[in-house]
Formats: sequence, C-alpha cells, structure tokens
Amino acid sequence: MDLSTDYMGLKLKHPIIASSSPLSDTLEGIKTLEDCGASAIVMYSLFEEQIRRENDAFDFFLESGTESFAESINYFPHIETAHKGPEQYLNLIRKAVDATDIPIIGSLNGVTNAGWIDYAKQIQEAGASAIELNIYFIPTDIDMQTSDVEQCYFDILKAVKDAVAIPVAIKLSPFFSATGNMAKRLDEAGADALVLFNRFYQPDINLDNLSIDPRADLSTAAEIRVPLLWIAVLYGRIKASLAASRGIHSSTEVIKYLLAGADVVTVASALMKNGPQYLNVLVKETDRWLTARDYHSLAEVRGVMSRQNVKDPGAFERVNYIKVLESFENPFTSGRANSRI
Repeated sequence: MDLSTDYMGLKLKHPIIASSSPLSDTLEGIKTLEDCGASAIVMYSLFEEQIRRENDAFDFFLESGTESFAESINYFPHIETAHKGPEQYLNLIRKAVDATDIPIIGSLNGVTNAGWIDYAKQIQEAGASAIELNIYFIPTDIDMQTSDVEQCYFDILKAVKDAVAIPVAIKLSPFFSATGNMAKRLDEAGADALVLFNRFYQPDINLDNLSIDPRADLSTAAEIRVPLLWIAVLYGRIKASLAASRGIHSSTEVIKYLLAGADVVTVASALMKNGPQYLNVLVKETDRWLTARDYHSLAEVRGVMSRQNVKDPGAFERVNYIKVLESFENPFTSGRANSRI
C-alpha cells in the first residue's frame, strides 16, 4: 500500500502527523515521535505573549486589551507556566532538524503582527520545513465587526508569507459566518494549507472559589463532524492542502477524513492519552483497511466521499437535516414509532 501524500509541497510517507502538543517540547520527545511513526511533527506553539515579553513589551500587553488576545491571562495559565521562550524554541527546532529525517513544522500562536515576522524568519533559518499559524482569537469586543475579525487572519498570513519562502499553513476557527468563502479567500491570499479546525480552550467557572478555571480537556471522536463537513465541501475547490486536526482517536477517524478529502490528519489528544507509540497503530490500521478494500494508494481513496464526488451533494446541506432528526428515537416511547424532534 502506497500511503504517501503531499502536504503543501512536503512529501510525506503517510498522512498521519504528530500535531502541536507537549510531546514535542523536548528533543527526546521529538525523536520518540519519529521513532513511533510520525510522518511529520508540528512543534508546540511559540506564543505571541512570549515574543512580546522578549521584546520588552509584555507589561503593556498585560494592561491593554487582554480579553482580545490569544491565550488571554484571564482565561489561561500565567505565562511563567507556559512553554519555553523564543530562543529555546528556535534552538530546539535546530536540534530537531539535525536529529530527524522527517519535516519539522514550526508553530506560531497569536493574533497580531507583532513579533511574528521576525520569528517566522528565524524559524525558517532554524531549518523548519514549514510554519503553521495557529491564530487563536476570541473577539470578545462586541463592537468588533465581522470584517475586522477576518482581516486579522489576512494581515497575519500576508505578513508571514512576505517574510518567508517555506510553506505556510493557517489553522482556522470553525466560527466564521461564511467558512467556505473565508477558506477560498485565504487560499487566494497564498495559504499553502488550511488546518481545520482550531480547538479553543474556553474557560470554565470554579464554583468553590468563584474563579476562572483554565482547564484543558482532550478532544473526543465526536469532534470530527464539523471539520469532516468542511473538508468534504472544500475538497477539489481550493488549491491549498487540507489538514484535519480534531477528534482523531482511531483509524476510523483517519479514514473518514481521507475519504472526505484531507491530505493529512494531525493527531495530539490520542497520543497524549495512549502514548506516542499509538502513531504506529493508526498507520497500520489505516493500511489494513485500505488494503482489505483493494486500494493500492492513498490517492485512490482521497475525496471519494467529498461533496463533489458523492451521488447526493445535498447530504452535506440542509436537505439532510430532516433525515438526521428523524434518525433519533424517543427513549420514552418504547414500542411506538420514532418521534420527531
């Protein structure tokens, strides 16, 4: 079985990538991910807050509009508990590139242009094969308009694309009012890949001490549905590579994403739960499923169940909504006909 795939120009031996997580915050962890079968590794994220602190602007950042920025201190752990600083990050990329034979993809996490351009250049100079822009933006300013939110993405993409020659992926939020059009415009603006979707770590409330509880929960397989829909809709309609990034906990989710049209799937929560060795399980089970159905390459299966290839494209639209609701059974009407919701 030929599982090879092309992800924004990077030739990968199979489509399963180790996504950004604490597993990649040491050289030992990175080498373990490669040994366990990762076809590429997205480094843990370098946060805008860390860049700002290094640029002696961190105090200003704390006092100005924290509600609007990525990883806001009101919602998330204090910066002292976050990952290592920018220089350590760049050094780790250099060591990882030297120590491995798979693509190492840098990750920048933020929402403004400040510091991104210089560090994008330095990530490229450190030897990274590509950069993933993890734009984590919760527009809590209720006076902020939709066009202003969208423009943040275009401004950052343009700034980084103008600064580097390596491929640039952009990790999207699932909450745009016109997700398809946003994807199309980012593709036209030069994004080499779209990663669907960002998983926002939203705050909870601690009832014991009435404080904001910054807990991060692992994903579940149920989270596959929204990115699966949009990958199926976008397949064949944009040039950018498509990466699936939510809800992958078994080869079942991997295969579904490939059928919808994904070029790669990026895995984090399943590895945090089962260990890096689970990468090899995902690869082998995916290979086994494809082989059993007489597929000879990944190219044969990709997009088979996309919107443009299924017999009934309406299945991805409102026409299927009634069928979904009718599929539910009322648990309180035992022995009677299905009740509509």
